[in-house]
Amino acid sequence: MALPARRHRAPAQWGDPSWPARSWDPFTEFQQLWDQMGRLFEQGAEIDTAAWRPVAETEETSEAYVVRAELPGLRRDEINVEVEGNELRVSGEVSEEERGPKLKRRTGAFVYRTILPSDADLDKVGCELSDGVLTVRVPKTEQGRSRRISIKG
Repeated sequence: MALPARRHRAPAQWGDPSWPARSWDPFTEFQQLWDQMGRLFEQGAEIDTAAWRPVAETEETSEAYVVRAELPGLRRDEINVEVEGNELRVSGEVSEEERGPKLKRRTGAFVYRTILPSDADLDKVGCELSDGVLTVRVPKTEQGRSRRISIKG
């Protein structure tokens, strides 16, 4: 059986019509990526322009789950804390405040949501607002708390 003959072709040159088909242009790919990102941001802006999420942290202790959210300048009556099912929701609205050209802060509706574990005691949820930090404490049920088991023998 005869082997196929290999044909050699000189590499494409700048003026060769096959040059664009054989080369990779990183700037074209970058432009396409930039356009796609722009479309994604435009779609995201159309969904909900007023809502924002406050900075929040969660912590688990041996007795409870603790959520702290930064809500500077808000009063207790401007914040809603709700438990629905196993979801904790902190929401409210920050109204626009005029204090000169230097002070700028986020305004509009805000929502923070988190799913609580199954061992959370939803009937004993407590909240406290101090120095612009909302602290929500969700105690664990007795079955959910860890305890040390002694080994006999």
